[in-house]
Amino acid sequence: MQNFLDPAILFFVFGIAAGLLRSNLEIPPQIAKFLSLYLLMALGLKGGFALAASGLSPAIAASLLAGMIMAFVVPVLGYAFLKNRVPKFDAAAVAASYGSVSAVTFVTAMQFAESGGIAVGGHMAVAMVLMESPAIIVAIVLANMLRRQQVAGTQDVRLTAQGTLVSASPGNGNPAMSIREVLHESLTNGTHLLLLASLAIGFLSGESGKEMMKPFSADLFKGMLAFFLLDMGLVVANNLRDAKGKAPILLAYAVCSPFVHAALALLLAMLFRLPAGDAALLMVLSASASYIVVPAVLRYAVPEANPSVYLGLPIGVTFPINLLIGIPVYMAAATAVLG
Repeated sequence: MQNFLDPAILFFVFGIAAGLLRSNLEIPPQIAKFLSLYLLMALGLKGGFALAASGLSPAIAASLLAGMIMAFVVPVLGYAFLKNRVPKFDAAAVAASYGSVSAVTFVTAMQFAESGGIAVGGHMAVAMVLMESPAIIVAIVLANMLRRQQVAGTQDVRLTAQGTLVSASPGNGNPAMSIREVLHESLTNGTHLLLLASLAIGFLSGESGKEMMKPFSADLFKGMLAFFLLDMGLVVANNLRDAKGKAPILLAYAVCSPFVHAALALLLAMLFRLPAGDAALLMVLSASASYIVVPAVLRYAVPEANPSVYLGLPIGVTFPINLLIGIPVYMAAATAVLG
């Protein structure tokens, strides 16, 4: 109930309602972009300040390692489940989206934890950065394997210098991206780069930087988050209409997979003996799905996949489920199991 009464969540719900009612309420795109950049900068600074205060201890290293493990496990399991149920390129793309992370979900979870008095490590922002790209790499490897299967024995094939298989037959207008190109595209994405820079600046400036930036990165944060979630509610309402026509198995995956992934993350947190706060955020990251960075990369890396599937489901179905139901469930589970 506490999550539903949070002003930021209430604005999110209002945004969904306004969108479904086809209201003309809208947030100008440039303002929405500014809010997104602000939240990433504030989150990065908070993580950097926390990392500067604590240092890279074995406990922090364990949390980061657990995040990296989940970043590979989730897309592999997702593809294994979907590959014989939907077109294989769609399966690879959906697995990548669900294997990566949502910064907005993570930011909301951080705010929820702080409001509930749950101690969380700012270093988990580093884990979020580390968990962004592995799923994309898995998707590219899978897509290249699928292309190899398609062209084997029937088409002339050439191998690029980067190791990417490309059909030389007429009509192939979308040569595949190499893993090196994908990593460059992901790591130099503007929002990702801003988060990395903010983490570094927070770490280097330490406690003095924290005090100087407090009015920006702390005092304004809650209001900015509420404004941004209002816009996200409007976006979700638009994508809900797209999600209606999807295959039942995809809708079931979008609804159920976050809780399965969160449960796996909790088991890993127990194995690594993570603190409850870190475990809760690991569950949130594992349960979330990317609808910004990953779809932008997949558009060029896996052009055979249907964008409405790997974009519409994460933002139209999984994102609101995580915000309204998932985050309090993951926090309660981590606290109950790990204290």
